[in-house]
Amino acid sequence: MDTATHFVMGFGLAGLSFVDPAVSSQPMLAGAVMLATVIGSQAPDADTALRLKSNAVYIRNHRGITHSLPFLLLWPGLITMVLSPIFGLNDARSVGHLALWSFIAVAIHVFSDLFNTYGTQAARPITERWIAWNIIHIFDPFIFGTHVAAIALWVTGLIPPAPLFVTLYIIIVLYYIWRIVAHARITRSIKLKDIKHDPSDKYIVIPTIKPRRWNVVKAKKEGDYYVGQLNYGRLEWFKHAVNSRHPAVEHSKSHPDIQAFLYFTSYAVAEVEELSSGYIVRWGDVRYLHRKQFPFVAVLVMDHQYHPLQTYVGWLSSEKLDERFAIEPGSMKV
Repeated sequence: MDTATHFVMGFGLAGLSFVDPAVSSQPMLAGAVMLATVIGSQAPDADTALRLKSNAVYIRNHRGITHSLPFLLLWPGLITMVLSPIFGLNDARSVGHLALWSFIAVAIHVFSDLFNTYGTQAARPITERWIAWNIIHIFDPFIFGTHVAAIALWVTGLIPPAPLFVTLYIIIVLYYIWRIVAHARITRSIKLKDIKHDPSDKYIVIPTIKPRRWNVVKAKKEGDYYVGQLNYGRLEWFKHAVNSRHPAVEHSKSHPDIQAFLYFTSYAVAEVEELSSGYIVRWGDVRYLHRKQFPFVAVLVMDHQYHPLQTYVGWLSSEKLDERFAIEPGSMKV
């Protein structure tokens, strides 16, 4: 999920913690738990600081080790160790409840991220495979909006926190179940909607911010992709993405920034534009379709001897890329 949603979920879990008699009966523990759930809901994304080093390092590592199995225990342990003395929690019972709610916050952060397209390495160190279930958009208005509404009711004192947030999370669980069922149903039926399909085609159904609209990727056995959208049951293909066979593509794979991008995604295609000064290789992740473009990219500019000149990894439209690298209007795709 996005940072704002994790933030409101932290407060939501603070409200839910009032079902715990130890929390509801001790104001100091309740304050510690509130801070712990808010921090715990953000802690796994501490790797965002890697942006300061480079986008490539950030993309390769974001939602990696900080979302792994060992960190499910490490983050709550650190949070509990820091907050216990600040709030004067000296007895084992209070510290235990603080650790429990810290763990719940961290675990829900990691678990909710599994439902997005970006995914996490939540099973690390068992495997470094990126786990992405493609069920919930990274920003879901329903999840965010219901949390904001519940927090507002809590702050105004209209409804006590325990029943309010128990009701909220029952609704959220039912919403997740509905989305899981909808995704499974669409995934099973998508081939029937595609009149031009081969038995070997594989389909990836990806959520958008609108519940009835899904992006669809059809992976061909030849390695190319068709990218389209299922909008209220109507399937439309927008783009046929094919990997360029130009030698510059293979040379680009040796660059660390391109390697970082390809480490993160298995759904990348490359195109090459020939410039008077050399070549520009543009890798795009076909899962992220926006206005018929792939804005999540890794770009490498090389001279005619395939020596790297400039690079960029991250989110950028085709127009902004052209401006960033001053691509000549007469350049040719090869």
